Amino acid sequence: QVRLVQSGGGLVQPGGSLRLSCAASGINFRLYVMDWYRQAPEKQRELIASISGDSAVRNYSDSVKGRFTISRNNIRNLVFLQMDSLKPEDTAVYYCHTRFRARPYWGQGTQVTVSQ
Repeated sequence: QVRLVQSGGGLVQPGGSLRLSCAASGINFRLYVMDWYRQAPEKQRELIASISGDSAVRNYSDSVKGRFTISRNNIRNLVFLQMDSLKPEDTAVYYCHTRFRARPYWGQGTQVTVSQ
C-alpha cells in the first residue's frame, strides 16, 4: 500500500521560510518521480515542483522558480520542499504526489499561510 505522509507548514510572515517534508512508503522510492502541488482557495491544484528518482532533474513552475527548492533522500524515503522568500500569494494547501502503476497518490495536504 502506497502512503505519503506530510509534515511541516504553518503560518509565516512574508519573506520568511518554511520546509515541507513527505515520507513515502509502499514503493521502491528511488525509482519514482516525486512532485509537489498546491491549491489556493478557489483555484485549481497546480504542479509547482518535480524531482526525478536520482535527483538529476528538477523542474519548477515559474511562480516558485528561484525561491523554492525540491530535494529528496532516497535512504530515508523522504522528499522535501524548501520554501524561501515566501509571498502572500504562496498561501495554499500543499500536497506531495507520485504515480505508481499509472495511479496517482497524494499526501494528506499541509496548509501554508503567508501573512503579517
